[in-house]
Parts: sequence; structure tokens; C-alpha cells
Amino acid sequence: MVRRAVAETIGTAFLLAAVVGSGIMGDRLSGGNVAIALLANTIATGAALVALILTFGPISGAHFNPAVTLSDAWQGGIAWREVPSYLAAQIAGAFAGVAVAHLMFNEPLFSASQHVRSGTAQVFSEFVATFGLLSVIWGCVRFRSSAVPFAVGAYITAAYWFTASTSFANPAVTLARAASDTFAGIRPADAPGFIVAQLAGAAAATALFRWLVPTLPKDADKVVVPHTKAERTHA
Repeated sequence: MVRRAVAETIGTAFLLAAVVGSGIMGDRLSGGNVAIALLANTIATGAALVALILTFGPISGAHFNPAVTLSDAWQGGIAWREVPSYLAAQIAGAFAGVAVAHLMFNEPLFSASQHVRSGTAQVFSEFVATFGLLSVIWGCVRFRSSAVPFAVGAYITAAYWFTASTSFANPAVTLARAASDTFAGIRPADAPGFIVAQLAGAAAATALFRWLVPTLPKDADKVVVPHTKAERTHA
């Protein structure tokens, strides 16, 4: 469990460093062109996700996301007693990643974001983004588990552009980005609505795929990347 928690912490930290760091870099180099800044942010995030899932998946399953962890536990992939350790690791890693990105770009260690992301459209976008993410995970893990890292990276890359919220789809990411007054930030007051929508989207997708693919619980231990029972027991 310790090794898995460390893997979740480091993986989530690198994910946030990629999200926030590429947002700062894109914003500084784009000359005020928001589309170019978002494109840079998107490419870096999608690429980092593929690399991080491939790296840490065999150790912890590479959740990096409380919504994924809770859905996996619901389906029997991990024990509920392990969930608090996963969630704590993900949240700690997310804030560590924001701090690392800020230090690299000479920003304050933490600062409350002023980036407004409010309104029904934004919240609904987060429901759609997370519903899609969990659908991709559950569909791929059942039929093509080796494709999960690439499918997740591709989906998030696309969802940055087809959702009004730019697809946070992750409660830990949302909390940490509220502490970053940069391109990738979200105003703290807007974070709770995002998180509720994300959890609802994850629950809806998991329930749907439990019906679409009745054997899904047998494959739940493969989320996001398979890690063998021997590895899990030994850990």
C-alpha cells in the first residue's frame, strides 16, 4: 500500500506540474493569444498523461483522480479500506505538483486563483467531461486494457477543446488548481460545483457501463493499467 500511495502521489504531482507549468509557459509565450496558450496546455497535458499512466500504472493502477478511485472501489477493483490512502496521496500530490510548477516559473508557492469558471454551462461541462473519461476507462479496460493510457491521453486532449470548462474531470486537480492564480487556475468559489459535477459524471458512467458490460466487476482490478494480484498482495 505504501508503494502504491507513493506512486499515486508522484504521478499526480507530475500531472499537475504538467498542467500548471504548461499553462504558464503557454501563456507567457503566446503573446496574448489564448487559443495558442490553450493548445500548448492541451498537448502537454495529454502527452504527460500517457507517459505517467504507462510509468505508474503497473504499481498503483495510475488513478491520479479521486473520481477514478471511488469508481474502481465501487466495482471491486480496490478495497474500500484502501480508498483513503489513495485519495490522500492524490490530493497531496496535486498540491505538490502546483508548488513545483510555481517554483519552476518563479510564481508564489500558492495563491488563490482569480480565474472565474462559473455558471451552469461550466458545471455541466464537467459532468460531461468526467462521464466521458470514465466511459473511456471502463470501455477500454474491458476490451483493450493495453490501450487505456493512450485512450485517456487522447480523450483529455480532445475534451480540453470540446468542453466549455476545458475538462478538469478530476476533484484533486480542481482543488489544487484553485491554489494557482495562473492560466490553468480556477477560482476557489467555483471549485465545489466542479467537484460535485465530476463525481456525478463518474457515478453515471460507472453505472452505465456496469449495465452495458455485466462482467465489468471481474475486470475492475485493471483500472487504469493492470497491476497483478501478486504485486498488490506483496505491496
